Amino acid sequence: MIPVPDANPAIEALEASGIDHRLTEHGTVRSLEEAAAARGMEPRQVLKTLVVRRADDDFLFVLVPGDRQISWPKLRTHVGASRLSMPDAAVAHEATGYERGTITPFGSTTAWPVIADSLVVSREGPVSIGAGAPGVAANVDPTSLVDVLGADVVDVTEPL
Repeated sequence: MIPVPDANPAIEALEASGIDHRLTEHGTVRSLEEAAAARGMEPRQVLKTLVVRRADDDFLFVLVPGDRQISWPKLRTHVGASRLSMPDAAVAHEATGYERGTITPFGSTTAWPVIADSLVVSREGPVSIGAGAPGVAANVDPTSLVDVLGADVVDVTEPL
């Protein structure tokens, strides 16, 4: 297990939100399957939090099930933008306060809008979302997650 840093804004925000959660801590993983097993989940239950740039200094979070990827045409249609992009690691860190692989909407330096793919809430069981540090995640109820984050729930993914 990796110790959670003493000051972790993600965990502080999770606790302040009142959402029921169970933290999991594990060592380095090399794949989605390893991360899922370490968290007691199936790969489809592990959420990727992706930072998407809409314009200069304008971002959003997209919650994507582990077995899916963003469908750029669907996402562009939903947000009404002809162009979206993934920022590089330095820009994502500046926009969120988190390093890639630890990004979460909880405790982000800016509360960017959140879009959750519709499969996040339509599948059974809890989901696992990153908790701001390597190897740390929170298992949560997906409906509670989208409610607490005020997420738009929309079909914005496709199979890998």
